[in-house]
Amino acid sequence: MIVAPPNGRLPELTAAGQQQAAERRARRGRGLPASYTDFTNYDRCLTRGLTGSILPVIYGNGTQIEQGPGVVVIRNEMIHEARVIPLDGSPHVGPSVRLWMGDSRGRFDGDTLVIETTNFTARTGLGGNGNGAVHSENLRLVERLRRVDVDTIRYEFTVEDPETYTAPWTVAFDLDVQPGYEIYEYACHEGNYGLANMLSAARAEERAAQPATR
Repeated sequence: MIVAPPNGRLPELTAAGQQQAAERRARRGRGLPASYTDFTNYDRCLTRGLTGSILPVIYGNGTQIEQGPGVVVIRNEMIHEARVIPLDGSPHVGPSVRLWMGDSRGRFDGDTLVIETTNFTARTGLGGNGNGAVHSENLRLVERLRRVDVDTIRYEFTVEDPETYTAPWTVAFDLDVQPGYEIYEYACHEGNYGLANMLSAARAEERAAQPATR
């Protein structure tokens, strides 16, 4: 889905980006999980991050876009993220405020909705389900949404994070209207038996590995 750079590959990481990626790999490669904090934000039903919430995965890919006076609301089906995006030219919140989904501001450039988001944490990823490509707190993400026909919106986002990547990069794909599709409650935490089962399985493995006692 990467359309820029032209080779379709992520740009090289900076030294800081390489360190962040290595630290993430180390956290996730420590063997059996000791705590729920050893799992991803997605595993814990916290968030999939901004891009991870809209990139297509194996299920739950619904995206609802509503426009009201002075705002656009984008609601993602999985983990029930909803962004209320002002279109009134108001400034971003102050730099001390850091949000899982960042702070978004929108405007129209002709027939294209342009959304600029800043004020991220560095605790999400830019790939599917919020995993994969790392980013820093200084990420600036620019989304563009343009209706290309009655049933299709061309969606793209550009990652600008010179602290992490040696060049910007852009992903693009289409959002298609699905008549009759409904977004229902995504009760992630309430039904998250997988996390408890993975932790209990890890404890069972530890017990099984202990020497037998008489």
